[in-house]
Amino acid sequence: MWQSSAVRILSSLIEHPAGGYKKIFETCEELNEPIPAVVVGVIPEWLSGSLLRLGPGLFEVGAEPFYHLFDGQALMHKFDLKNGHVTYYRKFVKTDAYVRAMTEKRVVITEFGTAAYPDPCKNIFSRFFTYFKGIEVTDNCLVNVYPVGEDFYACTETNYITKVDPDTLETLKRVDLCDYLSVNGVTAHPHIESDGTVYNIGNCFGKNMSLAYNIVKIPPTPKDKSDPIAKSKVLVQLPSSERFKPSYVHSFGMTENYFVFVETPVKINLLKFLTAWSIWGTNYMDCFESNETMGTWFHLATKDPAEYIEHKFRTSAFNLFHHINSYEDDGFIVVDLCTWKGHEFVYNYLYLANLRENWEEVKKAAMRAPQPEVRRYVLPMDVHKEEQGKNLISLPYTTATAVMRSDGTIWLEPEVLFSGPRQAFEFPQINYSKFSGKNYSYAYGLGLNHFIPDRICKLNVKTKDTWVWQEPDSYPSEPIFVQTPDSVEEDDGVLLSIVVNPGADQRPGYLLILNARDLTEIARAEVEVIIPVTFHGMYKP
Repeated sequence: MWQSSAVRILSSLIEHPAGGYKKIFETCEELNEPIPAVVVGVIPEWLSGSLLRLGPGLFEVGAEPFYHLFDGQALMHKFDLKNGHVTYYRKFVKTDAYVRAMTEKRVVITEFGTAAYPDPCKNIFSRFFTYFKGIEVTDNCLVNVYPVGEDFYACTETNYITKVDPDTLETLKRVDLCDYLSVNGVTAHPHIESDGTVYNIGNCFGKNMSLAYNIVKIPPTPKDKSDPIAKSKVLVQLPSSERFKPSYVHSFGMTENYFVFVETPVKINLLKFLTAWSIWGTNYMDCFESNETMGTWFHLATKDPAEYIEHKFRTSAFNLFHHINSYEDDGFIVVDLCTWKGHEFVYNYLYLANLRENWEEVKKAAMRAPQPEVRRYVLPMDVHKEEQGKNLISLPYTTATAVMRSDGTIWLEPEVLFSGPRQAFEFPQINYSKFSGKNYSYAYGLGLNHFIPDRICKLNVKTKDTWVWQEPDSYPSEPIFVQTPDSVEEDDGVLLSIVVNPGADQRPGYLLILNARDLTEIARAEVEVIIPVTFHGMYKP
């Protein structure tokens, strides 16, 4: 572990020639019961709850492999902390995709980068008709888990979310959001307010069959304890830059009074998508393309009343998966993002074959890929045509600019908060309960070294000071911030991350507990199993 105020130090100082990272992309078995962990250090007495995580756990079915990082079947993990003791448990989410794959011993439902083929045991006519039954969308909820009312849902980015029991990890039921909302799917990154209100975004068919984006709201649990999802509604519709090609959307921003949507040049070709399922061997990845001329568009809408704001904010092309935070300050909206430069789709580099390559090959592939950068954009709310050509941003603490152009668009240039070649600050987290949508200082993230996760990072977004936790041949996951009870300081709390050290003589997987102030280790809880890669999750007190 080290600390530095030099921004470049957020980059990794470690190489991975032994290729231990390949182990986090291997199939594992679920557990019949929770297993006890060996605790090294002392867990804070107040830390009593569960870390819930989602990721792929089954990377092939019989002889058929899954090809992309986002294809493996959903495995739910739980570290339980109580009275200084820790147990670890994991179970596959019993989705339709998983159950049918297990039953038929083959890939039955097309995943993100893996096509399902018709049952070879059927004759040619029944196989032909199978293709024209329409699109069978995956419910493989391997990305995240979040609360809705008093329930918990595992999710991916389609219209299906899966209700799970956070104690037993049992799969309870599948919910089709299309039964309640006009959306084709929603992100795995909702915003949740302190009263339990859930906001999300997804693309939809708008006026005249053109594409648009709907921001949706699920209310808190009603007094009669009925299902809040049944009372969900569309709040506001945002236009799409292209009529039949919505942008890929993975997350969005929310301040106290505004929604922030960043429309990137990574597009879903809807005509391809709708015809894909009648073509042999097509998957979701085949339906993405890049618009090389549009750059990136920022959209704003007010929350209450929910209305689209017509300002046309534009900037150069980038990929975006994760918003860090957004907030209002003196007539401006500050938007902090984990970007990847350019219009080529980053997911093209996340095929399992690439990630399982030897270290030198992994590095070569990352050299060709879009480069990561943490950026701050600032959007002025008070915009007048006569102010052409001058910087509209007057906040004293940022170098980000916004300039009105002659065509009425406002061109944004960012302030760079962190940049290191092939070194990403990703999977960002903040002290969400206290600082989401508010002026804040600290972001925590997973450091990707040529796409391989090998460190935990902390970034002061005001001073650009940085802290890093890193150990050789150790592969952590997204760090989840848990606040110390009754704390006042923004970074008074701990970070929880699942780490795998595949070369360890014993107990290769562990829950790591770091002091969020300086990233020093407080404790770890080690188990006798390897834990495959996880994407997102939550702490349930």
